[in-house]
Amino acid sequence: MATHGSFTRAAEALHVTQPTLSGQVRELEERYHIKLFTRYGRKVNLTDLGRTTFEITRRIFSNEQEVEQLFLAAKGLSKGQLTVGADSPYIITPLLAAYQRRYPGVQISIRYGNSSQLLRWLQSQRCDIAILANVPEGGPKLRILRLKPDRLVAFVSHEHAWADRRSVTLTEIATQRVILREKGSHTRSVFEQALEHDQIKLENVMHISSREGVREAVAAGLGIGIVSENELGTDTRFRALQVKDADLKHSEFIICQKSRENEQPIHAFIELISSSLELHEPL
Repeated sequence: MATHGSFTRAAEALHVTQPTLSGQVRELEERYHIKLFTRYGRKVNLTDLGRTTFEITRRIFSNEQEVEQLFLAAKGLSKGQLTVGADSPYIITPLLAAYQRRYPGVQISIRYGNSSQLLRWLQSQRCDIAILANVPEGGPKLRILRLKPDRLVAFVSHEHAWADRRSVTLTEIATQRVILREKGSHTRSVFEQALEHDQIKLENVMHISSREGVREAVAAGLGIGIVSENELGTDTRFRALQVKDADLKHSEFIICQKSRENEQPIHAFIELISSSLELHEPL
């Protein structure tokens, strides 16, 4: 509970029911006549004794993991588990495919979420590695690797009047209906910063909450979309247009906790990516 923030999330991580976990904690407290948690409705906080106990048990589990990683390293990475969090499948999928080819015995899980969710999952160890666009500032406890920059492009339906063009300007885009992700999307943030820099205001905007929804709306001719060039792929329904008067470059980042970067499955992933052409530079 101390790591995951609630009985429900802790129970999910331990693969038990929430009542079972609550009962075990209650039994421990009653046996020793102690209080490890204070409960206010659904909110759970550690007592002073709970915090001290948590620090001791965290060191115990850390030592246990260190021994396990030592044994895995001694026999080679023939098995293990790696959980990766990502904000989209387009970058992570080929990276994990390369990792799986080299380490076929490692079981891989993928969780998708926005940047805030990914950072929470990383801190609570619900994922081992996160790949996201918004790198957190001032993170001395994080190992951060920046991938090669990508750029945003506009894209239209193959039946759109601009389908035969190669580029457009921000001013031209502002004359059309623009289909954007919800607030908080990194793609939207980069695009809106470019508009603000040139003092251009969009008059007709449609908001859609998912990448897939934006793509389908553009394919149906409802407007113009903005997307990372690498994410557009080879879908013949779309035509990519460079935005020639704006710098729309951006980067994705691979992040893990420094305290865990030497764990064998995580270390192997970082080493593989660091030696590939996908990596731009460490931070």
